[in-house]
Amino acid sequence: MQKLIVIVIGVGALHIINALWMWLWPENWYLTVPGVTATGPFNMHFVRDIALIFLVSGSGLIWSALRGPIALGLWAAMWPCLHALFHIWIWAGRGAPFDFVALSNLLGIQLPAWLALISITLLIKKDTDR
Repeated sequence: MQKLIVIVIGVGALHIINALWMWLWPENWYLTVPGVTATGPFNMHFVRDIALIFLVSGSGLIWSALRGPIALGLWAAMWPCLHALFHIWIWAGRGAPFDFVALSNLLGIQLPAWLALISITLLIKKDTDR
């Protein structure tokens, strides 16, 4: 159970770090993250809007893991999972290439999103099994 909590906190922390990067240095984030520049011109308002979503999601994951209710983590994991599904759709639309953008997507979007959701789901299951 402790490992699952650490995973949820870790993913939450990654989301908060990403949110801070997006908020404080939006143009640097835009130019640095692989594939982002291919999605259209830089828009500081949009980048900072998304930063707020990552901040709320990350905070919700950490809060649910440390303070409960753990089911709050399901709601906090929804944004990253929907974001991950959207990126699978984008990747498929690009012809499903196995390139650096796909690797960045896998490690930076897919893995954290699904790890958080699976970990929260297992924590809820363990909590209801008591």
